[in-house]
Amino acid sequence: MNPFEMVAIIVVAVMIASVLRAKYHHRNRSGLIDQQDHGEALRLRDEVKELKERIKVLERITVEKENSLARQIEELRDDR
Repeated sequence: MNPFEMVAIIVVAVMIASVLRAKYHHRNRSGLIDQQDHGEALRLRDEVKELKERIKVLERITVEKENSLARQIEELRDDR
């Protein structure tokens, strides 16, 4: 087998593998998601929900501290 034939066989093998990978990937995207991926998606969705709740609490705490600090500064100015 000469080098040209070997390169041609490798190219054909890579092309076939690419087509099969694309077909498999498209089938997974079309709604045939396995149970493990579904469980992972649910877990991640719950984690995002929990993180959003934490962010809301931190924003509320930050705003309260800013208001408290502004109030304390105004009280110190009024005492002069």
